[in-house]
Amino acid sequence: MPVAVSLDDMLHARRMTLTELSEAVDITLANLSILKTGKAKAIRFTTLEAICRVLECQPGDLLRVTDETPDETTATTETGK
Repeated sequence: MPVAVSLDDMLHARRMTLTELSEAVDITLANLSILKTGKAKAIRFTTLEAICRVLECQPGDLLRVTDETPDETTATTETGK
């Protein structure tokens, strides 16, 4: 069961860009992009904590376990369906 990342949804809800989040949490744009697209294999708790602090959310708002295959999760995230 893959983990889907809802970072795009949270950024949209907060009217924040990935670049703004990158600057606020002091994480490279490239690393946030990898996380956003669901290609990350792991995330440090300190990174997750920093993102949640800036976005004022809980880890469960960003991450969820799905029944889809990894390819289906990526396609769903990219198309918004």
